[in-house]
Parts: sequence; C-alpha cells; structure tokens
Amino acid sequence: MSELKPIFNALCRSKVGAILLLLQIAITTAIVSNSAFIISEKIAYIEQNTGYPEQDIFKFEVMSFGESIDYMRQGELDEAAIRQMPGVVDAVMVNSVPLSGGGSASTFSLGPTGEKRKGVNASIFEADSHFLNTFGVKILEGRNFTESEVSVVEEYSQYPNIGLITKAMADELFPDGDALGKTLYQGDRPMQIIGITDVMKGPWLQSERRDRSAILPFVFAQKLTLFSVRTEPGQRAQVMQQIEQHMSSLESKRVIEGLQGLDEVKADYVAPDRLTMRMLLVMIVVLTLITALGIFGLTLFNISKRTKQIGTRRALGARKSDIIRYFLIENCLISVVGLTVGSGAAILMAQQLMKHYSISQMPLFYVLLTAVGVLLMSLLAVVGPAKRAANISPSIATRTI
Repeated sequence: MSELKPIFNALCRSKVGAILLLLQIAITTAIVSNSAFIISEKIAYIEQNTGYPEQDIFKFEVMSFGESIDYMRQGELDEAAIRQMPGVVDAVMVNSVPLSGGGSASTFSLGPTGEKRKGVNASIFEADSHFLNTFGVKILEGRNFTESEVSVVEEYSQYPNIGLITKAMADELFPDGDALGKTLYQGDRPMQIIGITDVMKGPWLQSERRDRSAILPFVFAQKLTLFSVRTEPGQRAQVMQQIEQHMSSLESKRVIEGLQGLDEVKADYVAPDRLTMRMLLVMIVVLTLITALGIFGLTLFNISKRTKQIGTRRALGARKSDIIRYFLIENCLISVVGLTVGSGAAILMAQQLMKHYSISQMPLFYVLLTAVGVLLMSLLAVVGPAKRAANISPSIATRTI
C-alpha cells in the first residue's frame, strides 16, 4: 500500500473532479438504495395474497331504465339465472367489489356509542349467503348466513344484527381468540359475529383496513345493481362474452356496463404503483449509468493529464498490472468516501420518507447491497481506462522531457 500517499497527493492536485465524482457516488447510493427498497415494497404490495381466485371472478353493473321494473325481484331472478349458466360456479348481488378502491366502510366497536371501548374501521360488504362461494372465501369458524337471515329490503332501517368478519379483524378486536358469538356495534346498532372468514382483502389495498371486512346479510337492489360472478377455471372469458345477451334476454330495458375481471379490477387499482415502480427502476438505471460514465470519464481525464508520469513509471520498471492497480486503488478511495457519505444520506432520506409518506423503515441491508453494487460498478468502469493507461509506452517519458 506504498502507493496510497502518491495517489492521495494526485487526488489533492485535481480535487474538483474527485469531489464531484464523490458527490455523484454519494447521491447515487442514497437514491438507489431507497428506490430499490420502495420497489421491493411495491412488488410485495402488488403480489400480496388477496384471498380470491381473481382469474375466475368478474363483475358487471346493470343499469335499468324501465319504470315498471321491480328491482328487488328482478335482482333475485338475475342471480338465479346467472347461476344456471354453463361454466358459472356462483353469482351474487353485492354493494361493492373487492380490490376496486370503492365501497362502504364503518367503525365497529366493542360497545355502543358513549362507551369508550376499542374499535376499528372496516370495509362492509352487503350480500346474501352466496357471497363467500362467489368469491371463493372459506369460513374458519362459525357458519354462513341462512337464506332466512338475509334482509331483502329497500331501506336501511331494517339492517341485520348478525354478520361475518375476517380473521384479521377478529384477532385485532379479540386477541384472545374468542370473537365467535361476540357482539360488535356500529354506533348503537349491534351485530353478533356468527362466522369468521379466512384472508379476504377489502376494496382498499393501501388502507390500514385492507384486512378488516364485515359481511352483512343485506340485499338492496336499485336502478344500478352490481353483480359478481365466479366461473369454473378457464371458463371466465366465455361466460363474460355471453353475459350481456343473457341479461338482456331476462329484461330488455337495461344496459350492462363495467364488465371486468377481478384481476383486471386489481390491475387498474394498482396501476399508479406499477407506474411508480417503473419510474424508480428507470431512475436507478439512469443514475447508475451516469455514475459509471462519470468514473470512466474522470479516469480518462486523469490518464491524459498523467501520460508523462505513467510513461516514467513504466520506464522505471512498473508492470502493466501496477498501473492498473494504481487507478483501481485511486477509484476505491473516492468510492469508499462517497459510499460512506451516501450511506448516511440514504438512512436520513429513509427516515424522512417514513415520516412524511408512511413508508416502512428501510432495512440496512438495502444500503449495504447498494454500496457493494456501486463499488463493483465503479471498479468495472475504471478497468477499461486503466488498461489503456497500462499500454502507454515507456518511451513517452523520454519524448516529453
């Protein structure tokens, strides 16, 4: 390591270029490490288990315009007719579609209004007993609704007093695991828990209530009615092609709209996150390339300034490997300082992102992995110019004296 002192002296003589490259490495390390972490978070978010066989489920809306249509009766007839279609497993009228970003929610507490009891905000699905089978959701404890328990009405004054909740919601409200049979309250309205379901994401995947849902035996049909249908595996496309004609044959004074698979509904919902992920990936690539080009250019510049010095060293017996090692060590010195500064900046940036944008804390693993990657990239970027320097003839020294 006898070369460290002359390398350090050489860097001090051309410190502007070294400082600029150091800052570039630091900025790249800070931004790339945080961007890589955000991308990994987005991937985990997009690929999370929703609890539904998304590729077998689709939804559509029925907009009726006939004045004489009895919406409640027609809705029940539609459900029954859809279930008879070839390839259909089950169908249900529902107030909202999971993973769609739109629906109903309410606060469920352990006591009525006025009592300071624990409560959580949860999504609300209103449907009949076919909801679970339509969405492929399993009951872990308790039972499903019976047909007689479903309220088919036209006003919310006859709201049901029983319901199902997800296991995540049950565990949060009843950590001792004794949720079944207990009573929750929506304001002053009681709801007895008769069943607990497996994983079942709500309409809002980004919300803290994404795992909390309550299913209530309530059917309320109106001019705009929302249906969800589950088909046999591989049969969804065929059923979707037939559904509009089938529904029109049951009642002509209406239109079918919003026909979409559940996986497509989810894709639309997470589209901004996919775009963010792609933008961050492009930024990582661009920053890495710019840093590599900066190292490459600075090394070429240093070689052009030190042609005589390199030729003299070659004339004094320095081997090509010595010249290459010299520039690698010089680059390592700049990179290590830049990576140290960049790692500190990455941690500070992660803290600010966590504070202002509700992003979880970034593990140090991402900073270390980025630092190693940037160091390897910087070494690779300097190898080409270093080999060029090693090929400088010793005769250069005599020509330039």
